[in-house]
Amino acid sequence: MSHAVFIQNPKSIYKDRPGVAYHFPKRYLRAVNRCVGEWVIFYESRSGAFGYLSVQRLREVAPDPESEGHYFAWLDPGSEWSFEKVVSRARQDGVAYEKSLRGADGRPMSGGANTAAVRSIGPDEFAAIVSVGLQPLTGSAALPREADEEIVAGPVPGFSDIQMPIEGAPLAGFRREVLTSRKARDQSFARQVKAAYGGRCAISGLDLRNGGGRAEVQAAHIRPVKDEGPDTVRNGLALSGTLHWMFDRGLISVAPDNRILVSHNKVSQEAVRRLIAPEMKLLLPKDPRHHPHPDYLRYHREMIFGQVA
Repeated sequence: MSHAVFIQNPKSIYKDRPGVAYHFPKRYLRAVNRCVGEWVIFYESRSGAFGYLSVQRLREVAPDPESEGHYFAWLDPGSEWSFEKVVSRARQDGVAYEKSLRGADGRPMSGGANTAAVRSIGPDEFAAIVSVGLQPLTGSAALPREADEEIVAGPVPGFSDIQMPIEGAPLAGFRREVLTSRKARDQSFARQVKAAYGGRCAISGLDLRNGGGRAEVQAAHIRPVKDEGPDTVRNGLALSGTLHWMFDRGLISVAPDNRILVSHNKVSQEAVRRLIAPEMKLLLPKDPRHHPHPDYLRYHREMIFGQVA
């Protein structure tokens, strides 16, 4: 058993299904097989976000029946956890997180292992990257409580400080069970979704704050956790408490063109007028990378909308 970094870019020649399956040629089969049942990290090169983006558990490996010499690494969909920030290839001191990418001075080098689509990494490298990626959002990336005040969050329980020794003990300061902790995942998911939507409800358009300036919106999973919905911004919506309840109950949903769908036999026109923005369109985050994924919205429409009593 081991960990690995999988390179997955927005535009790829492979048949990747982000969050579901990773497509790769046979030359990486041995390295990928060693990761079955373990966690892997996803990375985008310069053609994408240029950094480490998420962590997810690898469920199994199977041949591609349509392409000889190629395979699918099937992932555990509900285990995906997006990092709260993109993690660059190097630590703050300039040393590359992955040992195979270090030049003589420890800094990331070009060529060599950089060209590999799958890179095996040790437990200490894995822990260092994940620990940084899941540090709570702070500074300009976090959701402000007031116009001149920003949230300063504490560390996620079970994670070490950002700086880690080059040759630290495997998983030093890192508890693997955090990766499956519902509490830690919910807190991280909520921070990311609220920040992506700027604290504004995606359906009503309201930006409500309590007396301390904290945003009143909640982070709703589009595809529920119980149905293997991942803890990623693209599976989330920032919603007011009432709209969150209505969304979870299938009283409202979102069409492919982002129109708000309403179960009119259960929701009155008066409620629609009071709760939903007049445009009846989903209000999207500024960053296109944070827009809801069409697959999750389709799942909600087909499996939840109008189905829940």
